[in-house]
Amino acid sequence: MGLISSLKKAFSKPYKTVSVAEAKDLLASGAALIDVRSAEEWRSGRAPQAKHIPLDRLQTSTAGINTTGINKTRPVIAVCASGVRSASAARLLASQGYQAYSLRGGMGAWRSAGEPVR
Repeated sequence: MGLISSLKKAFSKPYKTVSVAEAKDLLASGAALIDVRSAEEWRSGRAPQAKHIPLDRLQTSTAGINTTGINKTRPVIAVCASGVRSASAARLLASQGYQAYSLRGGMGAWRSAGEPVR
């Protein structure tokens, strides 16, 4: 493996960052959406199809994701308020073998795109 290949591998993200439109396409094809925000943030409004798994719980054990019916056979999109925590969640999920995505802009982008919130 050459130096450039090694550097690319070392600095590449193990997950993809997606726009709201790309996330909607993934969801339509069977992806799961997990909201990694705090309980208070979750109660303030969430995407209707999201499952709540706070980032701190996900960091403690990815076993919690299995109780939601989400498994490694379907892509998982992580969402937070702005995209920072969802990137951490997606990185963690990817390291556990999930096909992981982070929603760029988080719930702010979701709301701005006019997507439903409950």
